[in-house]
Amino acid sequence: MPFTDNDGVSLYYEEHGPTDADPIVFVEGLGYGRWMWRWQREAFADDYRVIVWDNRGTGDSDAPDGPYSIEEMAGDLEAVLAAVGVESVHVVGASMGGMIAQQYALDYNRAQTLSLLCTTPGGDEGVPTPPETQERMFDVPEGCDEREAIRYKMAPAMTEEFAAEHDDLLSDIVDWRLAGDASDEARGAQAMGVTNFDASDRLGELSLPTLIAHGTADSVLPFENAELLADRIPHAELEPFEGGPHLFFIEQSGAVNERLRTFLDDA
Repeated sequence: MPFTDNDGVSLYYEEHGPTDADPIVFVEGLGYGRWMWRWQREAFADDYRVIVWDNRGTGDSDAPDGPYSIEEMAGDLEAVLAAVGVESVHVVGASMGGMIAQQYALDYNRAQTLSLLCTTPGGDEGVPTPPETQERMFDVPEGCDEREAIRYKMAPAMTEEFAAEHDDLLSDIVDWRLAGDASDEARGAQAMGVTNFDASDRLGELSLPTLIAHGTADSVLPFENAELLADRIPHAELEPFEGGPHLFFIEQSGAVNERLRTFLDDA
């Protein structure tokens, strides 16, 4: 199993696809393991060198005591990319992973392109998660077992229609989350990094091709955050996904993958 180290924190990663192809790395969201990118991993592994990994606190990576910062997790990404030996890479991040991707592009020089999905620049202008969504994500009713709790907390990130039509898939996702997601303690440590993140004043420094994709019905990180990013990042492309929830890259994976591939091909 491939591991690398960043300041004493062991980090797990995987590579898929041809090793001589253009590399692309995917950075997952708050508490989620690398399973989150299975729809993109499978779609891109024929033509790209796909790198997926577990953030600190998640999956097979170490879970040091928190809190964690987005800067630390961007440093973890740098350690992974240094370990696989890529000099230039397409960076794709969603939600918290999009914050890590922003920080990485600002602090390091390997990013060739930047794709930011359902994320925010943070800071005072960033549109926060609505209180009712926060309550649903962090406060589980008494009597719920572990599987029921995961479904309950995940509900705001998906549309009701998708959940009703894909019960078997949701059952699989619960299995993947039980096997690979962060513990409650590590999720809280990551959440502190999300709370303190603010790249808003530095986004004008970014000069690399950037795609911003966001569901218009996102109730976790509202769509207005995508508009803020598009306003702040020079020459960024904004792609709304109509009716898409926070996990729009799962619900609308075909359309998302097609748009991402077009962006990468044109970059």
